[in-house]
Amino acid sequence: MREPLNRTILLLDIERFGRRDDVVQAVLRRGLHTVVDRTLLAAGAEPSQQYREDRGDGVIVLLSGDVPKTEVLRALLTLTPELLHEQNRLASSSAQLRLRMVLASGEVAHDQLAGTTGGLVGHDLNEACRLLDADALRTALAERAGETCVLAISDPIYQGVVRHGHRGIRPESFASVHVTVKDGALSAWLHIGNGPAVAPPDPAAPGPAVSAAGDTRPAPAAQAPASGAVFHFHGAPVVHGSVVGGDQHGVSGGQVSGDVVLGGQLDRDHEHRAGTGEGATR
Repeated sequence: MREPLNRTILLLDIERFGRRDDVVQAVLRRGLHTVVDRTLLAAGAEPSQQYREDRGDGVIVLLSGDVPKTEVLRALLTLTPELLHEQNRLASSSAQLRLRMVLASGEVAHDQLAGTTGGLVGHDLNEACRLLDADALRTALAERAGETCVLAISDPIYQGVVRHGHRGIRPESFASVHVTVKDGALSAWLHIGNGPAVAPPDPAAPGPAVSAAGDTRPAPAAQAPASGAVFHFHGAPVVHGSVVGGDQHGVSGGQVSGDVVLGGQLDRDHEHRAGTGEGATR
C-alpha cells in the first residue's frame, strides 16, 4: 500500500440511476462525466492533479492539495448546476440527470492489487461515501424538484474554507446537519441556496416550519374565537348624557332611551326619577 496523501475528495452520484433501463443509464453516465470534465476544468484542475474512479452510477474524484478548494467550491456552486440544466434541456423526461454531491478532504491511500481496479483506502473517504448515501442528502434532493443537484460538505471543508467567506462563497448559504450512519453520526453542512440568512426561531414561540432542504413556510395566523361584542365599563362613564355607575358588562344590540342608571344610586335626583319610572328602558 502506498503512503496516504492529503486529498480533496469529490463524490458525485446520479439520482434514481437503478430505476432506468440500460440505454438511459449509458446516456446518464456519459452526461455525468461531461459535467465532471467541465467542472474540474473551470476549477483549474489539470489531468495530472486528478484521480478518478468510475463507480457505475457515480464517480470518485481525488484532487491533489495544490488545487484550491475555493475554486472547486465556486465551480460546484455555480457552473455544475448550469451544466446539468443544459444537459436536461435536451434530454427526455426519463433521462433527466440530477446529482448528489459531497466535497470533503482527508488522508487517502491507494492499495491497488494486481489485476484489479480501485483500491482506495481511508477513513475520511469512508465518511464522505456514507454522507453521499445518507437519507438526509437523498431527501434534500427529492424535495428540490426544480433543482438539478444538492451539495453537502464535510465539517473540515466548512471550518477551513467556507466560514471565512472567500469570494463567491457565502457561509450563510450552508446549514449544519447531523447525518445518521451505521457507525453513528456525522457532522456536515448542506448547501441551502443563496437567500438571506434566517435567524433560528425562538423555541418558546411558534415559528415558520422548516423542511429537510431548509425551506420555510409561515405558520398559520392565530384565529380569534367568534363572539358577540362585549363592553367592559370601569368607573362611572357618561354615555350620551346617561349615567352608568359601577363596573358593568353588556352586549350590543337593542335600543336604550332616556337616562339609564346601572350599578346603584348615584344621587337623589336619579333615585327619584328611577322610582317614578322616568328613564325606564324599552
